[in-house]
Amino acid sequence: MIFALIAFIILLLLQIPISFVLGITTFFYIFLSANFGLLDATPQRLFSGLESYGLLAIPMFMLAGELMNSGGITSRLVNFSKTMVGHFRGGLAYVNVVSNVLLASIIGSATAQIAMMSKIMVPSMEKEGYSKEFATATTASAGILGPIIPPSMMFIIYGVTSGTSIGDMFLGGVFPGILITFLFIVLIGYFGTKHQWPTLTRSTVSQMFKSFISVIPALLVPIIIIVGILTGIFTATEAASIACIIALFVGGFLYKEIKLKSIPRILINTAITTATITMLIAMANIFGWVLAFERIPQQIATWMTSLTDNALIFLIIVNIFLLIVGMFLDGIAALIILVPIFMPLIINYNIDPVHFGVIICINLTIGLLTPPVGTGLFIASSLTNIKLERLVRAIWPFLLASIVALFIISYAPQIVTWLPSIFN
Repeated sequence: MIFALIAFIILLLLQIPISFVLGITTFFYIFLSANFGLLDATPQRLFSGLESYGLLAIPMFMLAGELMNSGGITSRLVNFSKTMVGHFRGGLAYVNVVSNVLLASIIGSATAQIAMMSKIMVPSMEKEGYSKEFATATTASAGILGPIIPPSMMFIIYGVTSGTSIGDMFLGGVFPGILITFLFIVLIGYFGTKHQWPTLTRSTVSQMFKSFISVIPALLVPIIIIVGILTGIFTATEAASIACIIALFVGGFLYKEIKLKSIPRILINTAITTATITMLIAMANIFGWVLAFERIPQQIATWMTSLTDNALIFLIIVNIFLLIVGMFLDGIAALIILVPIFMPLIINYNIDPVHFGVIICINLTIGLLTPPVGTGLFIASSLTNIKLERLVRAIWPFLLASIVALFIISYAPQIVTWLPSIFN
């Protein structure tokens, strides 16, 4: 197993896509250990890792995001944010964060938001006098709200893997998302005052009202999803299909920006993204299967329980462990591998599974912004043509704010559990 781990680390450092890393490492282990019987069961394990009704929500939410983006939703959300907060000191930085919050309630993917907003917000902020480093750091940091504010791909995968209600996970992410947004806004306020950043012209009441009216159809998507799940009208998977229908109606008939000729491109983009995630889930499943065969989860569980019987200290250890894991491993892959390890432990420590799910998802999402394998860093860096080292230096205050929020959420579980408890 040690040689397989060495191969795993080397492949990661070579920046090979994580799904290939997991698959290659698995087969490398099988051949090194001469457990060729595992090869017979590998196809079945690949298939069984994807055989879940809950995972059907992923392509549907991805399609809804593509439809909303192509339907002119993004530009309207940005314009609405400008009318609301653009007149404050450092207005465009606030607009960046608020727009990402609104997009998070529609798209649910950090990498998609970072890629999208890097093209829109960074040039605008740079034109207004903000440094490219700060503009890119703000955009990448605000993008991590995507998997925290519902609907969230990571919440869906955690729910499927752990057997936790996806609806409860969606509700549990609302206040943590608000908390992280608040800390980012405080941070921007501090830097805005310190550097005397520019403000936008204050919008009139009429302009605010018109902007709000134009964005109402877009905001109906998350509202309908949450209300539908809470009232039991439809499941999270069915909600994703409803979101697609609404997105198509809004973009095609109300905003009239989705053309018939753009449908093939939307479907192709959805298929490519879904295939990428599906392959990652399948490969992570066989990698986790090999770890279970070697009893690695049991050994980690035994080691952790031997360290402490205090739930608070356990959460400190888990947070540090996950922050390190997030530096090297993709969040979805880490979820599939680690959740089966931690679920028996959180039962022993009497930790609410929804609370723990939000903690682990935030932790691994922060990993998108941490070197050496932070996917969000690489996306933002490549799209804005800024050196990775400069971006890392600019992003650390936002990382620190995210970690502060993480520890607040870890030791104040009511932030996560209060909303699900009301509706349950």
